Amino acid sequence: MTTNQELQTRKTKVIARGQGNIYPTYIKKGVNAEVWDVEGNRYIDFGTGIAVCNTGHSHPKIVEAVKHQLENFSHTCVMVNPYEVAVELAEKLTEIGPGSSDKKAIFVTTGAEAVENCVKIARAKTGRRGVIAFHGGFHGRTNLTMALTGKITPYKNMFGPFPADIFHAPFPIECHGVSVTDSLKAVENLFKVDIAPEDTAAIIVEPVQGEGGFYPAPIEFLQALRTLCDKHGILLIADEIQTGFARTGKMFAFEHANVEADLMTMAKGIAGGFPIAAVVGKTEIMDAPNPGGLGGTYGGSPVACAAALSVLDVIKEEQLVERAQHIGTVFNRRLTELQSAFPQLILEVRNQGAMIALELVKGGDPTQPNIELTQAIIAGAKGAGLVLLACGFYGNVIRFLPALTIQDEILNEGLDKFEDLFNRLAVNF
Repeated sequence: MTTNQELQTRKTKVIARGQGNIYPTYIKKGVNAEVWDVEGNRYIDFGTGIAVCNTGHSHPKIVEAVKHQLENFSHTCVMVNPYEVAVELAEKLTEIGPGSSDKKAIFVTTGAEAVENCVKIARAKTGRRGVIAFHGGFHGRTNLTMALTGKITPYKNMFGPFPADIFHAPFPIECHGVSVTDSLKAVENLFKVDIAPEDTAAIIVEPVQGEGGFYPAPIEFLQALRTLCDKHGILLIADEIQTGFARTGKMFAFEHANVEADLMTMAKGIAGGFPIAAVVGKTEIMDAPNPGGLGGTYGGSPVACAAALSVLDVIKEEQLVERAQHIGTVFNRRLTELQSAFPQLILEVRNQGAMIALELVKGGDPTQPNIELTQAIIAGAKGAGLVLLACGFYGNVIRFLPALTIQDEILNEGLDKFEDLFNRLAVNF
């Protein structure tokens, strides 16, 4: 039997250290919310490949859809010989995108590509250069998306210089002393000292910050950004890569604020693990670039399109929007009980649907992130039979992204395991 350690040794020899892995655990099989490694160890997956497998691992309907597509063909390039599954997926995505405006879509392969294409489209439409993003935001690992990302380590460290005409403002986080008013004033200040509003093409924002710490953007903030953009002719870009496809208890998180963005990115949970991403936006904006200005060889893979269509069916048939709300309620209740037992260590429990976070501090002080406890929990997860992820500006947030198809008994078993792990480690901190 091949062991995890043997595979990790082989991996270290041939894969660059920059593409590291959190766990030296090599997965052989996954079923819904559970995975098994090559040694036969079982784990409850509270990470789902970073919010990718919203419909669980190897959902039988998605597997069948992919098999059927592969029996026909795997690739022709949607820009050469297109195919019906791409047209059908675009029809459905433009239908479910928030807002009443007529919409169009394009397909790419990764979330970072989707973000870059939003910027290209915004600049083509407006003829302007500037883009405003927010502290703590994460938008990708390409050169442009690193510039948009509002966190240096590990994403930007050693990789500059970055493109010009990118500007950042504080993201409103009440528990860290940044109000909606503060954030909006900072944007207005950018208009005075860095980039004129009439030279600003777009503002990009995550409705819930992902890598930044799972901080939901206040409803009034998103509404104010919409008003600000309308005032100055700026396009509002919703980065829904991690928040989309029922994760937050809505199909897309901007729906919580009843705000329609001009452009939005879609990826991660779109296709149950198959690589595809999309930009969906208002028709008159999406059509600004000339033919051939947008695209890519693998964008809109027919196999991934088939998987995505099946994902949309599963979300509807299994009522995963409502299921996300239920999962979030269970997590919030259990983790709030844990916070009551450890008020000096747990600053805040927060969730929007099944996008759940636990922020860890020292002595109940928001200015003292408990990075050590966070790292100990992540390191201890393997032994506890869990897959957990950390995030946050300081790396002191445990994030939970369970499959929306997780059974209640597995959900509660996983929370039991987490509580036991936390109780064992907390005494040392």
